[in-house]
Amino acid sequence: MLTSRTKSALALSISVLVMLSLLLSACATPTAEVKEVVVTKEVIVTQEVEVEVEKIVTEEVIKEVLVTPTAVPEKAPTPGGTLIVARAGDMTGTDPHKQTAFTSFRVLEHIYDPLLTLDKDMNVIPNLAESWEWSNENKTLTMMLRQNVVFHNGDPMTSADVKASYERILNEETGAAARSFFTSIESIEAPDDYTVVFNLTAPNAAILAAMTNPNSAILSKKLLDSGWDPASEAIGTGAFKLAQWEPDNILILEKNPDFWIEGLPYLDSMEFRTLPDEASILAGLRAGTIDWALINNPRVGIVAAGSSGLVVDKATALAYHVLQLNANRPVFSDVRVRQAISCAIDRQQVLDTASLGEGQVTAPATPPFYQAPADELFCYTKDIEKAKALLAEAGDPEVKFTIIAATDEPPTAVAEAQNIQAQLAEIGVTVEIETLELGVYVDRWLKADFDAAAALNGGNPDPHNMFFRYWHSTGNLNSVASYQDPAIDPLLEQASSITDPEERKAIYIEVQKMLTEAVPWVWLYTGYEYRAMQPYVKGFTGLSNASTIYLRETWLDK
Repeated sequence: MLTSRTKSALALSISVLVMLSLLLSACATPTAEVKEVVVTKEVIVTQEVEVEVEKIVTEEVIKEVLVTPTAVPEKAPTPGGTLIVARAGDMTGTDPHKQTAFTSFRVLEHIYDPLLTLDKDMNVIPNLAESWEWSNENKTLTMMLRQNVVFHNGDPMTSADVKASYERILNEETGAAARSFFTSIESIEAPDDYTVVFNLTAPNAAILAAMTNPNSAILSKKLLDSGWDPASEAIGTGAFKLAQWEPDNILILEKNPDFWIEGLPYLDSMEFRTLPDEASILAGLRAGTIDWALINNPRVGIVAAGSSGLVVDKATALAYHVLQLNANRPVFSDVRVRQAISCAIDRQQVLDTASLGEGQVTAPATPPFYQAPADELFCYTKDIEKAKALLAEAGDPEVKFTIIAATDEPPTAVAEAQNIQAQLAEIGVTVEIETLELGVYVDRWLKADFDAAAALNGGNPDPHNMFFRYWHSTGNLNSVASYQDPAIDPLLEQASSITDPEERKAIYIEVQKMLTEAVPWVWLYTGYEYRAMQPYVKGFTGLSNASTIYLRETWLDK
């Protein structure tokens, strides 16, 4: 017989086991194993009596149970509203074929569309062109256009507009910034309204990436033929229309209701405010008077990222900071002087001083795949003794020059120039700094009207589109680079006609070695692209080329 104490103990044991079993079942996740409760018999020995009782135990019996979890529904984008945007510098003009300032691109890319664009992983994808195909040993590129695209004035976009736009870009009288990207185009055909054929003199592996640039935007042939000047009126096919522009004050973009991507943009409008002091932009974000902001100063970007209540999108930049030396100026005509300057500059120190270390020292090519290793490049480690020896070989000339630096693009330019000024003083080189308003700086820069320039130049997923325009003797910005090497021309031509990435990489590494040894420029570093916003701003994705095109997918959750 069971004593009362034994019965109580047994009852308690059974209750606990049952409770544990139930808890195990209740706490199971949709993918958890299910255990069966099995009754067996076992002899329990107590101090008082030996009895046979029923004991509850568990055996692991694995059963697959299909459970469909209840998904948390994602909130659908809410159309409407105005996004208040702040940036330190205004755009410098509305002609997309001629602009070179990043501040211009960040507006014009919403007004105009190129044939192709980049997805959120920086891959080339269709845009105004629906698809493309290569033929004739990659010397013929055929583009099939979308058939539902209209310009902001209501006119349909056809192949005639594409043909006219690229002929305008290729016309030297236009002064198009992207002309050198497309000089391999021999002729353009428009066999029907929605087909464009580009006939090339040779294969051009980089032309598709070049067709994503705002500088290759499609304009209206009808308007161009009528005498329309894109510099005075902006009419494109983009997600937004230019509604108002008061330079250096306010710029308003309104939704294009006829945009070719159905349902986009979500926003009714975007109001761009120019606030030259990025500290004021940060204050506006914190106060809630600004929704979204372009941040160029890494110091402000770091503070914004640490601010509660703000969201910061940070993307590794393809654009690069560089000290451009004008080899056409007497002070830099001797390569040994340029080499001495390169050897005397600690690039990491420039990065640490001007950008608080927010970035990486860079080779001339910024796409990671194509970058030459720093230890294979001339004087990428500071060497004061070598710098002095090079100046001695050059006859110990008096080296004195001026660096021009814009006040707001990039905001680190003056700090870079000041650090370089201090470092070059160690080898007896005298540097003066001339700060300029952005519009004046751009004008001087395009004319190569400087001894040296602290610059931020655009990057590209394909190095051809970074190198050819500056370093090929026919490049449309070769006059800005102020340097030519006949040995580089055939290498750049060869690389553009090869489709194998490893073969192209080998050529571009060779070019980078040649450039860093000749030192027409001193390449410094790449930084980050910062976009700060309120938490109710949804759907934005920043790109490494600084594009903000995906503001067309942005919406306000408030």
